[in-house]
Amino acid sequence: MLARLSIRDIVLIDQLELDFARGLTILTGETGAGKSILLDALSLALGARGDGGLVRAGAGQGQVTAVFEPPAGHPVHALLAAQDLPVEGELILRRVQMADGRTRAYVNDQSVGAQTLRALAAGLVEIHGQHDERALLDASSHRALVDAYGGLRSMVEATRTRHAALKTCERDLREARADVAAREKEADFARHASQELAKLAIEPGEEERLATRRQAMMQGEKVAADISDALQSLSGDSAILPMLASISRRLQRRAAQAPDIIEPSVKALDEAMEALEIASQSVEAAMRACDFDPRELETCEERLFALRGMARKYAVAVDALPALAEKYAGELADLSEGRARVVRLERDFAAAGAAYGEAARALSAARAKAAVELSGAVNAELPPLKLERARFTAEVAVEPEAISPDGYDKVEFVVQTNPGSRPGPLMKVASGGELSRFLLALKVTLAERETAPTLVFDEIDTGVGGAVADAIGQRLARLAARAQVLAVTHAPQVAARSQRHFKILKDDVGARVVTRVITLGASERREEIARMLAGAEVTREARAAAKSLIEKAG
Repeated sequence: MLARLSIRDIVLIDQLELDFARGLTILTGETGAGKSILLDALSLALGARGDGGLVRAGAGQGQVTAVFEPPAGHPVHALLAAQDLPVEGELILRRVQMADGRTRAYVNDQSVGAQTLRALAAGLVEIHGQHDERALLDASSHRALVDAYGGLRSMVEATRTRHAALKTCERDLREARADVAAREKEADFARHASQELAKLAIEPGEEERLATRRQAMMQGEKVAADISDALQSLSGDSAILPMLASISRRLQRRAAQAPDIIEPSVKALDEAMEALEIASQSVEAAMRACDFDPRELETCEERLFALRGMARKYAVAVDALPALAEKYAGELADLSEGRARVVRLERDFAAAGAAYGEAARALSAARAKAAVELSGAVNAELPPLKLERARFTAEVAVEPEAISPDGYDKVEFVVQTNPGSRPGPLMKVASGGELSRFLLALKVTLAERETAPTLVFDEIDTGVGGAVADAIGQRLARLAARAQVLAVTHAPQVAARSQRHFKILKDDVGARVVTRVITLGASERREEIARMLAGAEVTREARAAAKSLIEKAG
């Protein structure tokens, strides 16, 4: 609950300290005394948008501190832990408003962002103001109100999670299909090219080897005759080598008769024959190299021309053809994998759709039940508000084809002001007085299901009086039995039911006007309620009526 509120230099407030208690706390005062300032200050501490105009004239900054005592197990403890903030004892929210519009926020004296402040405050305080009818009248917000009343947050989150998964699958499938479609356009060419290049089966460096062999065969054809003549001269019938061998044998036979003369010549002849033998072997090798099958040259040339023709066709170098073949084969493999991926994604999409449908149908059924309960609760509030012949209905229209993060349902609040009349939207069917009472019944009903330990009502009784105002007071007192309730009111019937009563005053201090707040005792409270009944001049009858109201409320 809200334990204390401290305000410094905000609008007409110099310094103000307020202590709050459980139950129903009422704030009253003359119009213009500054009741709205208190709520603006509280909202600032809860993370509302800052405004330099809130700073008291002449001050450089204003400050609001709200001290809470969260109940054990409240979700705010988990939020504090997630932000590495202290989780034990009091929770102190502080907001500093600069005159230039800048703000600073603190939680337990640790600096935080305004967003963190708002996240923490959202579970602590719920404010219902006289000007918050827009959400109640806007059909686009009615579904969320039914969900809040029915406690369907976890089901809504589950549906949103599955919707997000469905949309992810849908996007992935769409992209995969588009990718396959794009690849399909090039598939015929890639398939033909891949088959053509695979059939060619080019090997790395093959062009250079073929060109070298072709050149050798063409040159060998030109020199073969000369090489043959050289071989004939070296080892033929009239060749030099046999002649030298014969001469060497003749001289060797004479070596015994004149060794000193013959042996040098024989040695020289042997060396010459050995050199000629080596030369003969080289010439024979050259001859063998020149000896080729003409069909080999033809085959070599055909292969070389085929390789170079294919390279021209695909506008690449011959040595790049193997890589090109791999590229086209890879594209075909990617296409095959893409098709398989589309099949897998189609299964995933179908499964995600089924999972979403299951969650959305469960949520729709829960919404229908919550809508019936909300309608019954609101209708139970109408007779004391002098709308006993009227009927409120939270209509749920199921649209299975309307897939959205929040499910299939469209929810709208409709009313019937009299039996036999046509039901219609609140804004169109109810008159001004009826509208305010319908909205009051709806606000009170929704507030009873709120999880916030502190509920604030800002002049929700505006424009009503008598029995209706008394009915409002009864409902606020009923809410105060389960939560801390703060209410700004002009209705004495509401004020009479308070456990704690603050009066807001505006005083002249020198040349300035300041707002101050006093806690009313029993006699002061009776006098304030009498003032609210009588107006400017409090009469004896008004005091008696005030006493009667308080006793009746007690």
